[in-house]
Amino acid sequence: MLDLTYELPKPKVISGAKHDWELVIGLEVHAQVSSNAKLFSGASTQFGAEPNSNVAFVDAAMPGMLPVINEYCVEQAVRTGLGLKAEINLKSAFDRKNYFYPDLPQGYQISQLYHPIVGEGEVLVELGNGLARNVRIERIHMEQDAGKSIHDMDPNMSFVDLNRVGVCLMEIVSRPDIRGPEEAAAFVGKLRQIMRYLGTCDGNMQNGNMRADVNVSICRPGQYEKYQETQDFSHLGTRCEIKNMNSMRFIQQAIEVEARRQIAIVEAGGTVDQETRLYDVEKGETRSMRSKEEAHDYRYFPDPDLLPLEIEQEWVDQIAATLPELPDAKKLRFISDFGLSDYDASVLTADVESAAYFEAVAEGRNGKLAANWVINELFGRLKADDKDISNCPVTPAQLGGVIELISADTISGKIAKDLFEIVYTEGGDPAQIVEERGMKQVTDTGAIESALDQIIADNPAQVEKAKVNPKLAGWFVGQVMKATGGKANPKAVNQLVAQKLGE
Repeated sequence: MLDLTYELPKPKVISGAKHDWELVIGLEVHAQVSSNAKLFSGASTQFGAEPNSNVAFVDAAMPGMLPVINEYCVEQAVRTGLGLKAEINLKSAFDRKNYFYPDLPQGYQISQLYHPIVGEGEVLVELGNGLARNVRIERIHMEQDAGKSIHDMDPNMSFVDLNRVGVCLMEIVSRPDIRGPEEAAAFVGKLRQIMRYLGTCDGNMQNGNMRADVNVSICRPGQYEKYQETQDFSHLGTRCEIKNMNSMRFIQQAIEVEARRQIAIVEAGGTVDQETRLYDVEKGETRSMRSKEEAHDYRYFPDPDLLPLEIEQEWVDQIAATLPELPDAKKLRFISDFGLSDYDASVLTADVESAAYFEAVAEGRNGKLAANWVINELFGRLKADDKDISNCPVTPAQLGGVIELISADTISGKIAKDLFEIVYTEGGDPAQIVEERGMKQVTDTGAIESALDQIIADNPAQVEKAKVNPKLAGWFVGQVMKATGGKANPKAVNQLVAQKLGE
């Protein structure tokens, strides 16, 4: 297996009125666990159901109702931790985080502050051009989601939908290792990619199944290195948290806006208050939501209704044995086995469905040619038609058949594109289509030579020009291809043109 080598990207630098400033960013990513039932009840997690239809008595905090932990949610959290090369804690515990919110019926959230299920891990975030950063994961803990308040259905009232209450979330907390807006978005994207491979979260940010709280602070150049040496946060600026970001683009915009706000405050002689803020997309600004609470403000204490969670190492090992090949390993194997470039391998492993499709096409065939057709022809056409690989009209066997015909010189590249269009729109077996519609490439050099001789005879002036400037020989190649309806073997045509004009 190849080693993944990379260089560290430079930190984002923003020029203030007086000084240059660098960014320091940490993220708390909330990922909804892919499961049919909630963390502490058997209620459905189906998205888009009628409001307040997926609510069990325990979700609604009815008196006397006790939570019962969903083992599958625990398994999904362990699976995610293993996928992030993290330590799995065999003993963990649930706490109550007390705060009032209209869509939180219990008046507290069951979470894991002091004893999370997953400890330290890491994620390699690639940024292209050989740049990457290893971002440390501090912890992953499980917690129940709150409901949803709806404010735009009536001018005088707000409504509450409790369908989401009790859905299992994994909160993935990074260290402050991220140094720019693009890195932050790439980190969230890499987490989503890994969890999709694992099947632990679908990463659908539009539905709220994955969202991020972004912690942003600023520091002068050189201060971050002092923090790394000492782990003393006093070398860094005061951080502010931007809450509930559900778009890669908005994450980047919010970080830039918030950093400039902090720079302006500090350079004016003020101090940045630690607080939670919201990003206003329309105004392009962050605004204060509430002062940043500490753990004691939430009156955390162990949940009396739930015993400490103890799992067996043997069970963890069984889960580890079922892990799929993850994106980094798959990318390196594609580079090694199929001779792909770093870029092509990255595109093909971006999601698990695309990777599986490509591998089926490339199996036993020319890997580079397969990659070229999947990325350029197939993905390009799917994008134009607003489709994805899940509803692709061309099967791997059909595209593989086109590639086999190219490799066998049965059809030319131009004919292959026409054939792909037929298969894409009409379906059918590529080899049979070529046979029935007379699309085979002309490899008979006698027929090609005859066509070329006629073109040379009809264009003596062009012949003389080509003999003086060999670059003009391409004109004859084009004329032969035109005369044969694009069916002539391009390699044979080029060889004959070179031979004839060199005489």
